[in-house]
Amino acid sequence: MASTDITSDRKGPDTAATGPVDREPDDLAGLEAGLDALDAVQINRTPVREVLLRKVLPPVVAVALVLVVWELLVRAQVTETYKLPPPSAVWDSAREMWLAGTLLEVVWTSVSRGLFGFLLAVAIGTPLGLLVARVKLVRAAIGPILSGLQSLPSVAWVAPAVIWLGLNDQMMFAVILLGAVPSIANGLVSGVDQVPPLFLRAGRTLGATGLRGTWHIVLPAALPGYLAGLKQGWAFSWRSLMAAEIIASSPELGLGLGQLLENGRSNFDMPGIFLSILLILFVGIAIDLLIFSPLERWVLRSRGLLVKN
Repeated sequence: MASTDITSDRKGPDTAATGPVDREPDDLAGLEAGLDALDAVQINRTPVREVLLRKVLPPVVAVALVLVVWELLVRAQVTETYKLPPPSAVWDSAREMWLAGTLLEVVWTSVSRGLFGFLLAVAIGTPLGLLVARVKLVRAAIGPILSGLQSLPSVAWVAPAVIWLGLNDQMMFAVILLGAVPSIANGLVSGVDQVPPLFLRAGRTLGATGLRGTWHIVLPAALPGYLAGLKQGWAFSWRSLMAAEIIASSPELGLGLGQLLENGRSNFDMPGIFLSILLILFVGIAIDLLIFSPLERWVLRSRGLLVKN
């Protein structure tokens, strides 16, 4: 009896010990499958019909409603036609410029200025923002000035820029830079401030310090705030350019959208004024849809926050 008990006691632990050993490969396989499922983000292509219904149709309907209301107000004679021209008059003005070959030229004059000035602002505002965000002494000295410049209307810089630089493209670019650089720099500073300290400590542990840490750790982590600063910087660039073109009109500067708007005011040409406003609005929307919206989707997708394209 005693030997039988001893034998059974010996077999018990052996059997219990072999059970988990047999199940261990299955558990590891399940764990690996779960991790693979977490890493694999399913990206489903949205059908073209759904894209048209969700993204194209709503703005088209909105524009159509605006045109209908506009036409109804004109037909109801809520005011004189020289104050509120019908949509057909604005269309005729655009058609005349198109046939004359000046419509695209006017748009390109302003767009090329705005994009070039914005790229200059990015080249200056990005290192300035990093410097302010990473160096406490520089932040204490320059940070309040950048915030003040961001709140200052860019139209205030047109008069001194004309006196300093004259009526030329350099004056336009100076106004754009003074309006856009503070927004881009402050956006990057805000993004850097929101980087978790754990990321910086992990980067230092892996040897990512100095410029390497800034490039591989700080900038990728601060990308959402930086992108918001870029969008705001473009908005300030475009508004600064329009203000400069409206105020500083000159044949030497060529005809841009701002000058077109000012010419309409000088000639009491309300269809031309409305056409200028619509073109300025169209350019702003087009830049957002073609440049910043894809960048935002890319940032969200890279962080696993966007499942569908």
